[in-house]
Amino acid sequence: MDPEALVDRRRLRRKISFWRVVGFLSLIVAVVALSYVFLREEGVPVGQSHIARVSIDGFIGDSRRHTELFRRVGEARSVAGVVVSIDSPGGTTTGAEELFRGLRRLAEKKPMVAFVDGTAASGGYITALAADRIVARETSIVGSIGVILQYPQVSELLTKLGVQVEEVKSSPLKAEPSGFRPTPPEARAALQQVVNDTYEWFKNLVGTRRHFEPAELARVSDGRVFNGRQGLELKLVDELGTERDAIAWLEREKGVSRDLPVRDWKPRSDRDFSLFAYAAQGADLLGWREIGAALRETGAALSVRQLDGLLAVWHPASEK
Repeated sequence: MDPEALVDRRRLRRKISFWRVVGFLSLIVAVVALSYVFLREEGVPVGQSHIARVSIDGFIGDSRRHTELFRRVGEARSVAGVVVSIDSPGGTTTGAEELFRGLRRLAEKKPMVAFVDGTAASGGYITALAADRIVARETSIVGSIGVILQYPQVSELLTKLGVQVEEVKSSPLKAEPSGFRPTPPEARAALQQVVNDTYEWFKNLVGTRRHFEPAELARVSDGRVFNGRQGLELKLVDELGTERDAIAWLEREKGVSRDLPVRDWKPRSDRDFSLFAYAAQGADLLGWREIGAALRETGAALSVRQLDGLLAVWHPASEK
């Protein structure tokens, strides 16, 4: 073989070996970096004992993702206790019921306390009822124990536009209420029965979880809201304070170790989406955070527009 060709071949081998080593080291660095991302959440290494913070914010609609989250928290050996941080005006009764039942199942596995960090009204308060203790800020909003069914009535508008909606029904109460015509008395009475029955379910839930006498329940269940100070007097909350006070109760009454770190637990879809930002070491590459926030806001807006059922929500009218 030509000596020069032999030298060139050896040089090529060295170059290939060099780049193989570089590629292997790069792979190791990438694996370590990704491991750091996946094995840490809010600065808490996986496996380290901690307090799990589960946040219920905004309008309560489909709660299935939270149900799966509660299951994961309940199965995590590293979770010593749970703080349910609530800032919600409520939402659908079915969504609130699902949250309540999921949290009660979680409470059977982990000591739990609710912290009202703003508002826990209607369905938000149903969520708080799942915990064995409720801590609220002095100026938080709680209560709004009641149920409402709303639907638009556009029959006069359609008349002005010259639009007439015709229908063929199997029975008079089918597809009632309809926004295309005034609600007949028998349909309104049937709807009122549904609202009343759901309201009784809500009141019984409050009475059972808060150990109210009938007179005490009547004082708080007329639909009004209360601040934290009033709620404490009315036994809607157990203590005024901060999240630290809520955790102190877990330490004092439930045997949770003192000074454990607090880790945010979130539904998988939200957390997985945020990995783009974590991988960039906090940099907001390509605007993924803004895109994710916009998608979540859009989804929430659509859920409000596509309501199908009763509401347990506090929604004060805007000032004119």
